[in-house]
Amino acid sequence: MNKQSGSNLNFLKLAKGFILSAVIISFLSFSYVEDLFQVSKNLDIFAAVYKQLSINYVDDVNSSEMMKTGIDAMLEDLDPYTEYIPESDIEDYKLKYVSTQYGGIGATISNRDGKVIVADPYQGFPAQKADIRAGDELLEISGISLKGKNNEQVSSMLKGSKGTPVKLLIQRPGIVKPMLINLVREEIRQDNVAYFGMLDNHVGYIKLDKFLENSAQEVKDALTELKKNNLNGLVLDLRFNGGGILQEAVKIVNLFVDKGVTVVIQKGRNQNKSITYTTATNPVEPSLPLVVLVNNRSASASEIVAGSLQDLDRAVVIGQRSFGKGLVQQTFNLPYNSLVKVTVAKYYTPSGRCIQALDYTHRDSDGSVVKVADSLITEYKTKVGRSVYDGSGIYPDLFVKPLKYSMITQTLASKYHIFDYATQFRIQNPSITDAKTFKLTDADFENFVSFLSKRDYSYNSRIEKLLNEVRDEAKKESKLGQVTTELEALNTRITTAKKNDLSIYKEEIKKVLEGEIVSRYYFEKGRLEQNFKYDQDLSESLKLIANKATLASILNGEGTYKSIGKPGVDFSASTVK
Repeated sequence: MNKQSGSNLNFLKLAKGFILSAVIISFLSFSYVEDLFQVSKNLDIFAAVYKQLSINYVDDVNSSEMMKTGIDAMLEDLDPYTEYIPESDIEDYKLKYVSTQYGGIGATISNRDGKVIVADPYQGFPAQKADIRAGDELLEISGISLKGKNNEQVSSMLKGSKGTPVKLLIQRPGIVKPMLINLVREEIRQDNVAYFGMLDNHVGYIKLDKFLENSAQEVKDALTELKKNNLNGLVLDLRFNGGGILQEAVKIVNLFVDKGVTVVIQKGRNQNKSITYTTATNPVEPSLPLVVLVNNRSASASEIVAGSLQDLDRAVVIGQRSFGKGLVQQTFNLPYNSLVKVTVAKYYTPSGRCIQALDYTHRDSDGSVVKVADSLITEYKTKVGRSVYDGSGIYPDLFVKPLKYSMITQTLASKYHIFDYATQFRIQNPSITDAKTFKLTDADFENFVSFLSKRDYSYNSRIEKLLNEVRDEAKKESKLGQVTTELEALNTRITTAKKNDLSIYKEEIKKVLEGEIVSRYYFEKGRLEQNFKYDQDLSESLKLIANKATLASILNGEGTYKSIGKPGVDFSASTVK
């Protein structure tokens, strides 16, 4: 370690104590500080060390950078949701956690081998209206070359005030000459409700992607529209929803639950952070058959909605165990337009359970975070007496085995072969059928196989990885010569078998291809609709809503549904494979 890095390390250790003390003083009641002398002492030490570094250190000290590093190092010991946001990152923070609006052209980008590629234009915004397509390469923005620029830099260049012009030089695959496109930035609003519409048998469907500002009103508006179709039931899809504003989750539960019902209880070390949230208005649909979809990416506010509706026996939860984030954050203003987001409490669903799965307070000896032990998981009761459990996310009433793609499909997607074929398909086919009915023909798939003939889609299977481990171990023990023939023979058989993977996993690959191709014509809405026919969670939801007897048995806690998510319990009777 050189002198400068060693000095930085020592400084960070002191800065860590200083920042922690400052946060305690600023945001927690003094009744929680047992020894104010230690706080004052740490502040004095920090100030003295910083003064000596500023005056005497051999090189210039970047105080802002050092402070940010020190804060981040200190917060790393707490949980991943407690974070410092400097002034330079405020706008990105608001877009991620608070607002759904910004000024720009309405498209996501990716960086591939130094090229800036349009990944997904948003329907109805400047990029899409100017016929900028997924697969187009951005060469320049307002005359500035993008060579050597990363995604963050390019994204910043694309964003700007509403009404301001921007010029894009674009290279489209299959077109020799680059195209110059003039755009005017608009306010880009990314709705919380990504999609709503009708499924079979008069069942409504709402896809909620996030819980940012106005999300409850968006769900209410979608529900109001769907009610015009004589609804037999509703599916609320919270899969891949990482959460957001707690109060929005409470309002969404209120759409289906009577006024005056406890939805979630927030408990913090500071009593001012302990709050009980109850429904405040009359519901829109208090008795409509309701299914909530979750998976392992459903977290935070998603789990409040799913867990509360489960505890109140108001909805059937279908899918996979949720993420398990039972922590509440609050943002505090700091000097010079910066912020700190602090975990101030844990939340508890109506039955009294906290679904937090990771214990950040009691770590292993090496500092790694551990899951809540099975021995510490406690049983709670829903409104009708079903058993539910804390410490491990929301376990669905009806578990559906998650879809796992083969290695060949994962490789084709990760190496952009599926993306690039969809780009080529769009150029060669000006139109396709509607999103819900589109299917690739066998001839289309053979074209895709031909497309792959000049591309690298090699990968190492699990068997090959194990084989390499065996080879390495044999070499260490000087026994490689004894097993070389057998290993080579096995490797040859594996290689031969892999050549058939395109045929073996044809139907799986076609599904992914279809979704990517449909998105070129109908964007994200089309991708979602196209996947309806393959969505096992959704299929089980429709079956359940149609079978009112089974739906009632689940909500009444009959049979295997009396216990939901107890460690070690076999739920095969309530599992869809």
